[in-house]
Amino acid sequence: MSKFFAGDSESESESSVSDEEEQEQKPTIAKPAFMVSDEEEDEDEGKREVKSAKVKRHDELKSIVKQLKNQQKIHDISKVLASFEELARIYEKAKKVIEREGHAPMFYVRGIAELMDYIEGRWEDREWRSTMNKINSKSLHTLRQKLRKYTRDFEDDIRYVKENPTADTDSEPEMDEPEAPAPSGAEIFRKDSFPREEPEQKSESDDDEGKDQDGDIKQIFMKKSTDAQPKEPGVVKEKISKKPRDKQKLKKDASAPDGDWVVKPGQLPEKGALFPKDTEITVAACVKKLNEILAVRGKKGTNRREQIALIGELREIVRKHKLGPCLEAKILFSLISAVFDYNQKVSSSMMPEIWEKCTSTMDEILTLLEENPSILASENIPEDSENFEDSENYRVRGCILTIFEKMDDEYTKILQTSDAHATEYVDRLKDEGRICQILEHLQRFLESRTATPSQELCRIYLKRIEHTYYKYDYASVRRQSNPNLDEPVVAGADETRRLIDDLCKFIYTHDKTDRIRARALLCHVYHHALHDRWFEARDLMLMSHMQDTIQHADIPLQILYNRTMVQLGFCAFRNGYIKDAHQALNDVQSANKSKELLAQGMQMRNMEKTAEQEKTEKQRLMPYHMHINLELLECIYLVSAMLIEIPYLVSHEFDTRRRMISKQFHYQMKMSDRQALLGPPENMREHVVAASKAMKTGDWKACVKFLINEKMNQKVWHLLPQADRVREMLISKIKEESLRTYMFAFSPVYDSVSLPTLAEMFALDETCVHSIISKMILNEELMASLDEPSSCVVMHRTEPSKLQSLALQLSEKIINITELNEKIAEFKTNRGSQNTYQRQQGQGYQSWGGGGGHDRGYQDRGYQDRGHDRGYQDRGHDRGYQDRGQDRGYQDRGYQDRGYQDRGYQDRGYDRGYGHDRGGRGHDRGGRGYDRGGRGHERGGHDRRAASRRMAQLMSN
Repeated sequence: MSKFFAGDSESESESSVSDEEEQEQKPTIAKPAFMVSDEEEDEDEGKREVKSAKVKRHDELKSIVKQLKNQQKIHDISKVLASFEELARIYEKAKKVIEREGHAPMFYVRGIAELMDYIEGRWEDREWRSTMNKINSKSLHTLRQKLRKYTRDFEDDIRYVKENPTADTDSEPEMDEPEAPAPSGAEIFRKDSFPREEPEQKSESDDDEGKDQDGDIKQIFMKKSTDAQPKEPGVVKEKISKKPRDKQKLKKDASAPDGDWVVKPGQLPEKGALFPKDTEITVAACVKKLNEILAVRGKKGTNRREQIALIGELREIVRKHKLGPCLEAKILFSLISAVFDYNQKVSSSMMPEIWEKCTSTMDEILTLLEENPSILASENIPEDSENFEDSENYRVRGCILTIFEKMDDEYTKILQTSDAHATEYVDRLKDEGRICQILEHLQRFLESRTATPSQELCRIYLKRIEHTYYKYDYASVRRQSNPNLDEPVVAGADETRRLIDDLCKFIYTHDKTDRIRARALLCHVYHHALHDRWFEARDLMLMSHMQDTIQHADIPLQILYNRTMVQLGFCAFRNGYIKDAHQALNDVQSANKSKELLAQGMQMRNMEKTAEQEKTEKQRLMPYHMHINLELLECIYLVSAMLIEIPYLVSHEFDTRRRMISKQFHYQMKMSDRQALLGPPENMREHVVAASKAMKTGDWKACVKFLINEKMNQKVWHLLPQADRVREMLISKIKEESLRTYMFAFSPVYDSVSLPTLAEMFALDETCVHSIISKMILNEELMASLDEPSSCVVMHRTEPSKLQSLALQLSEKIINITELNEKIAEFKTNRGSQNTYQRQQGQGYQSWGGGGGHDRGYQDRGYQDRGHDRGYQDRGHDRGYQDRGQDRGYQDRGYQDRGYQDRGYQDRGYDRGYGHDRGGRGHDRGGRGYDRGGRGHERGGHDRRAASRRMAQLMSN
């Protein structure tokens, strides 16, 4: 207490005592028995609430289910994924408690079922998915996959929840004991139902009863009680659900016969409602009705689903009244056009139901046209000249080939937008067989029509080639490698080569556009290279001269060219032509943009592209099943570069001007040299680098061990057809190049080397070693000769040693530095003497700038300050004698460098008696004949290489 109030302490204590007495004397207010007093509430709040393990786990699960529903409302997929993982974790912890009940809680199953419906709805909404950011898109893919795996254990419960959507989520008991039914309002206010006051005899069971009574008391003041009114058996109250914001998708009833479209009553007119009852159904009436339906095509607010259904209904009416196949063909053309128009965006792909409708309609059109050869369908027929009644001269506007091309593009779009690593892609890929069947059917139909133009045949043949060229014919290759193999002949297995040859030859002959011919040629080369027909593929590519004009072609053709060159490089590598393989793969791999050049993906490092450009690039991407393995491409390129580059590096070790064959290979070697600690190789690149270092020392066994092992077989070599043959070829190439590298590296050490010893070291035949050494000698790569009697390679000591090579390098560097210094000195000296002359009105010449020696714009004879004398236009020349620095074009014997030198008096460019006049008379600092003590080092016109060789020879002597 403060010292200022110390004197009043007694009075304060007395007043506090009196206040307490007054509070004790206040009367208490009686409360009804069913109301809880404030003191009891305070006591209840102070007490710890005891819950069973089951209730605790249920509360945790309920809170997360509620959190999931809130996150679904705001479409935060990343948080939904996190909450779902948390929900699964807590459910796993509560599994022991839940197993006692025998089934999962109903509210939990309902939450999982609602989450599953929500995710599937978001997945089908392609427009919404296109607006998602990268995090939410990735979370949606992950959550969809996890949900599919997680819900396998709850299939029966989820099915029950979906069949009984109005079932109460809290219908199952929360506690182990059965709950008593809730009393009615009359029973609550009965006298016997009021709780008796026994304050002295309280226990924990009484507290629990009090809590239950409190729960019953709260029911009195609620506006509605769900359990107050008894439910009649068999009567289920329908729950009014709000309309979803998203537009309902067009769905197909699986139970409908023949896959017909299900029409909801009240939305589309019933059968026969297109025409009034008394209307006569004629061809003109049907055509008029069809035009009315198509008149709203493309307009804003048009219901495309309803339009498709109306056209289908009109077709049924035409078939019912037998108005002719030509009118039915007209309606089918309109129907498939409406199906193509169903997607609002060009970039979005068809749904599976729409795709099924498209393919079935295409089959029906083809069958109808084939059964009625009198129908002439062409896009060149105008609509006013169509004929639907004359059976001998049916004419209808429409092109079946154009429709198939559109359908093929839609199929490619479906594959592009499908997840390549999910079962959905496999399901969509199964439609490839149906597409090929329709294509063959269409080809036979067009070939049977004599009036089919050759250009249309070229188009359909190109489509057939594009669906065949990238497929490897295993059966045919197996029979070629083993002719005695008794294997049942598969239909069309041996015909792929002949088929593509015939189709391509027809296109080469009859095509009038260069684009179809170019695409057919590239596909032809691709197919040859895929099946190891190296010479046919190479010759066809070289004869086409495609490499000269491909930069002017369109982008899809350039993509196909890049794919063909990669496949050509693979073919050359498999056949052992390493240099050709490296040359074919160099353009694609050296730029480090192989993914973009092959249209197998987009690299996000270049952020300067607009949204329209990115959308266009996505439309050009190849489907996943047509991709080329990029790791295989890089491995073959690096191995080819290793076999070419390592012998070259060792043979030109001290050559400062050696060329770089493979930039990417050098980069990988440089990055490996920068590492302080080198462990065992892990990825493909490290294996190739380790093999290259082993080859540098001639250790071919270590090189083979790094390149051919279990890890590299799984990653690379097993991806190639006939992998064993490729590995044998690679081992032989490694042995040969290791031998060449060994000879380049250690030839200065030996006087002679035995050929049998080399053959034993590198596990090669002696004839093979003899051939390799002979080629090296003929190409002047190795200074040696072969001694046949002794089977030895005798080395010739004409190559410079390491010390001599270093001396040559030093002399070249000194020459370059000296030349650079002289150029700098000349630039500084003549900087102020540059004159520019301008012709003025009758006043002769004017000169501006330093340099002296000018009188009225004229230069005196022989005074050489980079001017022009009397219009003779050669800098520094007097009277047109064009030899800079020489007077009147006269050269005296031995006067060799821009000035007068007396015979033999070579005192660094100064001539006796002539001195040097800095005004331009003698010594020009442009390097006028230095002889440096008579040692033969003349700068005027002698070859520097000859001088350096002489210097090296002097040093060696």
